[in-house]
Amino acid sequence: MGKHLPTADPLLRLQASITARDDRLLGWLYDHGVFTTDQIAAALFPSLDFAQRRLRRLTALRAVDRFRPNKADGGSHPYHYLLDQLGYDHVHAQRGLPRGRRDQARRRKQSLTSRPDLPHLLGGNQVFIDLAAHARTHPEGDLIRWQPASAYHEPGTLYREGADPHVILAGATGFPRPDGAGVWTERGRSVPFFLEYDTGGEHLQVLIDKVIKYERLYTMSTWAWPVLFHLPSARREANLHHRIACVGLETVIATTTAELRTALAASPAHQVWQLAGRAGRHRLIDLPYTDTDHDDDEHPTHDQPAPDERAA
Repeated sequence: MGKHLPTADPLLRLQASITARDDRLLGWLYDHGVFTTDQIAAALFPSLDFAQRRLRRLTALRAVDRFRPNKADGGSHPYHYLLDQLGYDHVHAQRGLPRGRRDQARRRKQSLTSRPDLPHLLGGNQVFIDLAAHARTHPEGDLIRWQPASAYHEPGTLYREGADPHVILAGATGFPRPDGAGVWTERGRSVPFFLEYDTGGEHLQVLIDKVIKYERLYTMSTWAWPVLFHLPSARREANLHHRIACVGLETVIATTTAELRTALAASPAHQVWQLAGRAGRHRLIDLPYTDTDHDDDEHPTHDQPAPDERAA
């Protein structure tokens, strides 16, 4: 009888097949949960067909898994991608983390597929995906940091040295819990920001309460990032600005709408942001902020694909 050769370790086989673009995608899925085929294609690939072929390969390698939610009026949505178990193992290895639970992917998939606010998660992710897509085709721009909502859920994550010690409790109900945060750069300047993604399903007072929490944070801190409210409609935007003016807050609030961006075919990097209390629209890179720590950071986190993949 012939000798049986040992089966290659699945993780090693996956790692031997991973490109820089794959690595970025797997890291995003680890941090941000789920993306649709169209989102992945727009941010990372030159075409939808190219993306679909690569996603099929990553699925066969058990790096990613996928599902298709049903539509309320029949049919199903496009494929939604999330990490499979080997994808988790790969990210843990890349980041020097202990190997995760063996059922990590199954538990995460169960949570995401049953998540009632999945459209909200995808919508918030879409804002950052649109920035990444803009950067892919505009070399002067770059999304150099993208943090998920979970990065701000633990107490103390918003504390900076010199701030009021009570900020150590940030993450409690009295402080903001943004839907995400990022750093956008263009031609040597960069701006950090928080994102609040609004689907229009909440009472407007809920948004005002969020603004008040940012105001509370900034009055107790040594820094202040602009808070971006991405709203569904011009009417909701106008109502929010009116309410902010009545409250009289000083936090830097900038708003845009899905209606406006669709009409202009504009990315979040474009001149679509209206500052509370000011006329006109501004580019993301021109929004004001206060943060000496950010200004001193000469080597921000950067997870763009390799140059050869970015141009592909």
